[in-house]
Amino acid sequence: MLDETMTQPELRLGTRRSPLAMVQAEEARQRLCEAHGWPQSAVELVPVVASGDKIQDRPLAEIGGKALWTKELDVWLAEGRIDASVHSLKDVETVRPESLVLAAILPRADKRDRLIGAPSIADLPQGAVVGTSAPRRAAQLLNHRPDCSVVMFRGNVASRLGKLEAGEVDATFLAAAGLARLGEDDVGHPLNAEDWLPAPSQGAIALECRTDDERTRALLAPLDHMPSRAEVSAERALLLALNGTCHSPIATLCSYADSKLHLRAAILSEDGADRVDGEARFAAEDDAAPARLAAQLLERASPAICAVFDPAP
Repeated sequence: MLDETMTQPELRLGTRRSPLAMVQAEEARQRLCEAHGWPQSAVELVPVVASGDKIQDRPLAEIGGKALWTKELDVWLAEGRIDASVHSLKDVETVRPESLVLAAILPRADKRDRLIGAPSIADLPQGAVVGTSAPRRAAQLLNHRPDCSVVMFRGNVASRLGKLEAGEVDATFLAAAGLARLGEDDVGHPLNAEDWLPAPSQGAIALECRTDDERTRALLAPLDHMPSRAEVSAERALLLALNGTCHSPIATLCSYADSKLHLRAAILSEDGADRVDGEARFAAEDDAAPARLAAQLLERASPAICAVFDPAP
């Protein structure tokens, strides 16, 4: 047990400054303190304003992609200003520097999207204007409802809900996990994940540290939730094998049970007109299975789908 009067923290956790990111960092701190019998003061939260939070008027794909959520924290890790970073794993690039390691995946929360503005996709009014900056959400919407139109919609949870309330759009989507963490789990309507596939790693919080920092890795290790790690590892492996970009509509849902994984995935054209679905069941230790599924999906993909994926390297 640590002395409650301690002044130096045992760990410094870096996090984005957004309200949701801070709540996720608080969850990580709580779990660390419970695992090690520490007081709250043992873990310092060190907030940073990420580039992705500074630029809100353009899609991520146009301004640098997912790296805009991680680059400031990566620099702080390299400089030793923090010991670990707290991330929404769905916002973390699939390929990370070898100098960094995802040391812990917290127990995964609700993987679903919630639709705000209508009870269901079918209940959206004819010709509804829907706000989203996610190619996955846009393409799935247009696949289900080609009469709808999509407009770019970025910002934190509160700002997006404010834009909806102001009538800028008829509806929008938000991750169920983020809403629940903010105490807003009564907002909107959950979409069945079997019919509306989530984003890779949605609902997962990851703790990342320097690969050579054995002390921090050991402190984070008790927080690693093996079933959640197995699911997100499979989803990220699929993403890597598809060689997708921020423009590529990729949706996936992985579930873990009895040391086995069931991975479902869909890839779509930008306008949602073309869609290819596939699934695979495999042992959790079969690291090659997601790549096999990716190959099967791409083999069946139309030219319009292939147009939003990078050619294989």
